[in-house]
Amino acid sequence: MSHFTDAELHAYLDEAAPAERIAEIETALRDSDGLREQLATLVAGRDAGLHSLGEVWRRRRLTCPTREQLGSHLLGILTGGLAEYVEFHLEVVGCRWCNASLDDLREQHEQSEADEAPRRRGKYFESSVGRLKTEG
Repeated sequence: MSHFTDAELHAYLDEAAPAERIAEIETALRDSDGLREQLATLVAGRDAGLHSLGEVWRRRRLTCPTREQLGSHLLGILTGGLAEYVEFHLEVVGCRWCNASLDDLREQHEQSEADEAPRRRGKYFESSVGRLKTEG
């Protein structure tokens, strides 16, 4: 029998497992008839409409923080238990959707910072030019 749990295989099917774990499962699937049978049984159960409460939670991503919470995490303004949970969700659970969303937010933040710098520099220059004229 395989060393992968049904939960891990469900995460594999949903593409919700960390990329490294998905690669391990794919490699093992090539070499193991038993694992392919286990996966086929899980797929058949899904097709028959058999779902556990945990599976519904995972599929609907009910444990995922909101995009707003991820943005607050990125800015370092989350506190207490929520901050700890978001960190746990990103680092330990390794949620691919939330990590992708966080990467997107990080990219947007960096772009807005890059766009803001020249404008800020221009404002400083304009305010300095006015002072130099009145003092000179």
